[in-house]
Amino acid sequence: MYGLALLACLAGPDRLAAHGPGNTVTWNREVVRVFHEKCASCHRAEGTAPSLLTFQDVQPHGTAIKDAVLARRMPPWGAVKGFGQFRNDFSLSQEQIELITKWVDGGSRRGNNPAMLPKPPAFVPPAEPAALRIAARVSGRHVLDRPLTIDGIVPERVPAGRSLQIVARVPGGRVEPLIWLHNYDSRYPHPFLFRRAIPLPAGTVIEGVPVDVTIGLVEG
Repeated sequence: MYGLALLACLAGPDRLAAHGPGNTVTWNREVVRVFHEKCASCHRAEGTAPSLLTFQDVQPHGTAIKDAVLARRMPPWGAVKGFGQFRNDFSLSQEQIELITKWVDGGSRRGNNPAMLPKPPAFVPPAEPAALRIAARVSGRHVLDRPLTIDGIVPERVPAGRSLQIVARVPGGRVEPLIWLHNYDSRYPHPFLFRRAIPLPAGTVIEGVPVDVTIGLVEG
């Protein structure tokens, strides 16, 4: 299978052209914008994976791309949507997945008007991220011995293909979902940074981490 690695530039809101159920989805009008926004940071001539910037690059591999995005293998985000909220979520939206699927199922059409094509994206090297402060490393059940505000999760040792739900059980009974890793791919390690930092009191129990797994709690 074609080796995809749809690592995303961390872009803003989706910018998809309007399309109704009866309209034909085309590369020139809609699909190219998804690939420029969510694939091109790696899939370009100078990137870490084969280029996916043009119709000629993408069209021969349409079925493999469709299968990868439907399975959410690509982009390799690695967490289930809706279980925790993350500000650096670079995965495809459901609308984008449906758009790519509709395009492939409809014959992967180019479109008749090349004037609709956007300019190729410009690439600016990302700034070096600030060092993450790992406040605690968790393997197995872990009880916080002090109050802690956590800003994210870093998988440090997770066996390939592992799935696990990690929660914080706060004294008093409230359960805070942290992350649900699904079929984790250790070839693409990255932090999962919460949309909002989560304050946890002393005595909070971090559950769902097996003893053969290590995750870091990022201090906010």
